[in-house]
Amino acid sequence: MSNSSYIKLWGETQETLSDLVAREPNPETQKPEKDRAVAFQTLATFYIKYLQAFRNVERCYDQFVHPQKRRLLKQLLEAVMGRFLEIKHEMVKLELSDYHYFDDILIDLKLTPTDMEIPIPKYFIFDNYRILKDREHFLFQLTGPPKLEDAREVTKMTLDEAVRLIQRHERARQGRLRARFMREIRQQEEVEKSNGPILKVDDPEAAVVLLQKMWRGVQVRRSTRKMRQEELVWLGMVPSNLHHIVQKSNVVKLAQRVETVRRVTQNIYEQEYQDAIVRLKEKVRETEGPEMREAMQDQIRQWFVECRDATGRFPDYPEEDEGGSAAIFKQKTPEELEREMKEREEAAQKDKGKKGEKPTKPEKKDDKKKKKDDEPDGWKVGPSAFLDDLREGCRQYETIWAHRDEQDNFAQRHDEEIIKEEKRAEVEKEVRFQVDELLRQELRNLKIAIDKEKLKRVPKKRGKKGKKGKKGKRGKKDKDLTPDRTLISLYEELVLAGIIKKPEKVQINEYYGEYSFLGTTLRQANIEPQPSLSDIRRLVTEYAILPLGSQVVHEKAPWIKSILFAGPRGTGKRMLVNAICTETGSNLFDLSAENLVGKYPGKDGLRMLIHMVFKVARLLQPSVIMVNDCEKMMKKKIPKTDLTDPKRLKKELPKAMKVLRPEDRVLLVGCSSAPFDAEVRPFCNLYQKIILIPRPDYTTRYLLWRALIVRYNGFLNPNLDITSLSKISDGYTAGNIAQACRQVLTDRRVAQLTRRRLVASEFVSPLAQMEPVYADEEEAYKIWYRKTPLGKQKQLAIEMEAEAAANAASGKKGGGKGKK
Repeated sequence: MSNSSYIKLWGETQETLSDLVAREPNPETQKPEKDRAVAFQTLATFYIKYLQAFRNVERCYDQFVHPQKRRLLKQLLEAVMGRFLEIKHEMVKLELSDYHYFDDILIDLKLTPTDMEIPIPKYFIFDNYRILKDREHFLFQLTGPPKLEDAREVTKMTLDEAVRLIQRHERARQGRLRARFMREIRQQEEVEKSNGPILKVDDPEAAVVLLQKMWRGVQVRRSTRKMRQEELVWLGMVPSNLHHIVQKSNVVKLAQRVETVRRVTQNIYEQEYQDAIVRLKEKVRETEGPEMREAMQDQIRQWFVECRDATGRFPDYPEEDEGGSAAIFKQKTPEELEREMKEREEAAQKDKGKKGEKPTKPEKKDDKKKKKDDEPDGWKVGPSAFLDDLREGCRQYETIWAHRDEQDNFAQRHDEEIIKEEKRAEVEKEVRFQVDELLRQELRNLKIAIDKEKLKRVPKKRGKKGKKGKKGKRGKKDKDLTPDRTLISLYEELVLAGIIKKPEKVQINEYYGEYSFLGTTLRQANIEPQPSLSDIRRLVTEYAILPLGSQVVHEKAPWIKSILFAGPRGTGKRMLVNAICTETGSNLFDLSAENLVGKYPGKDGLRMLIHMVFKVARLLQPSVIMVNDCEKMMKKKIPKTDLTDPKRLKKELPKAMKVLRPEDRVLLVGCSSAPFDAEVRPFCNLYQKIILIPRPDYTTRYLLWRALIVRYNGFLNPNLDITSLSKISDGYTAGNIAQACRQVLTDRRVAQLTRRRLVASEFVSPLAQMEPVYADEEEAYKIWYRKTPLGKQKQLAIEMEAEAAANAASGKKGGGKGKK
């Protein structure tokens, strides 16, 4: 896309954002909505539209080369991102569920499930590219290249065994040669029988013409077959042969090359912009600074004279902390005037109340209960921390960029006039500070000479000591146990101890999952649908990746500091942790019990470890702290055979989590395959959000088989019945399917694919050797999830709705009998 295309896309998106901001309900004047379905439809519509705007703004920010526009786009991007995350949390409070389904709304808005994919902003990585590369290089230096596996010991053979082995291989070789020779003779006999006598051509030219004709026919049939296959793939009637490793067309390659060139251009233009800021500020200071100084001096001296004429004495010069001379000529906005009027009225009412009214008695508990009962029930939108940023972004776009003539700026370099306006204000502030110092002394001399005031020593104002605030839940300050150590030494120690690990590079879109199309239909029938892996991918993006990637969003959006991934083995919990680290460029700290065996023994050693981990994690944000098999930490009884001592962190880890603040982009992630083994209350207190990962449904299994077969160098063909594979693998996890693909698609089997195509029966034997997720185990996860805080609230809401429906039904029956 060209610059004009991206400018047009930004303009259209800005219109959508302005309309959305204008339609946002006001929490103060909004009437409570009693119908939860209507409230959810309102929130869901806002969520989808903000998500579409987020996709467009992210695309523009990634490809715009204009440095000043990119600054405004980043402000808008973070504001839109934060707003739709706020709406997500509102929907969770309303529906008491982390999973939401938008099938009916997507149909009304003419959107597809692909339009609901949440993009990961590319600036999470590109803006910190050098830092991440340096960190990766430092990790490589400390850990060295990956260690090779130890060579297996080869048992010695006797002479007889060696002779028999050679004889077997030699007989096999001779047998293969004999079989090939006999096969060629048989094929030749079949050709002679089917074609009849061989046509003899005496004329060499006739023979050449015949060969050319046959070869042209072969070429045309081959090209026609290829075109037919490509058309069927394009129409979606035949599955693409490559799903994971896509063969890119020349157009796609060109588009990606253009995107890369634009990112390089961004860096060049950004450097030009930074140089222009310094150059233009100096130019404004040299050309306009003297005029500013003279105009300010004349204006302030005129004020001296006018005040003396009006009051008979010279005025007092405002101090620097009061704004200096800028406070003299400051024009108040209508909002400030209105605020002052309100403050005066409130002060007057307080004075009247103190003089005439008797002190009011404190409200009783019964009165408070009555007031709460009188308040109308229903849903109201909560306050937003991002709407003001959105409004400011829309205002800046309208005033600066919407109607700006950029015909002479085809290359989209920086605009010098905007820089001059910004730097003119900075230079004016600097000049005003110098003028204030000069004229403040001049005013003192005038007072001494004309008003005959004695020279008083102006005491320096001391700042008032702030009152000590009450210590809250996070009031305790963490004591630094390593004040004399550098960050590099702490980081190096944790790497060498195996606490900091290099995460595997996994994109979140590699966590395959198909969209669930029956979610809304099932909920309307009062059936809670099982979330798909696509829903899990969305939750991880919303709760972990987007807040960790943006400092602004993490500080202002609802704060999530810990997440638990629970589910059977092979559902991809560790893969999701790696995806979070890859997408956000986070450090990975592994505090699993198995990884801590023999490290930092004793209470003092454990305290030092936790201190070092959280200190480094907060200084090198963003960071992810992973605890694998975290349910063992909260178990009542640990088997004697378990020597990992998993309860070491039971007290220290929750205590360390209390030190974190919203500005700390640190996320605790627990992975558990048996969460029902842990005590529910302390487990749920430690992990704020619980994501239960189910086994894949049919559509996801179909997608997984296609993707994983290709990933392990297999080829899809019409003889490969993926539908049957998807049905027989019901109950198996994505890890089981991947393991089956690895076992079947060995190097030897891949080499034979051109001669012997894959068939579904080859995957049956590996699957039969694995344990699937049985119905009893799946039910155990569901029962445990109902004991979590959100699960309890959901269960209580369902019971209350059922009770209300029963009461309504009995009331109708009673009313009917009375009429009879």
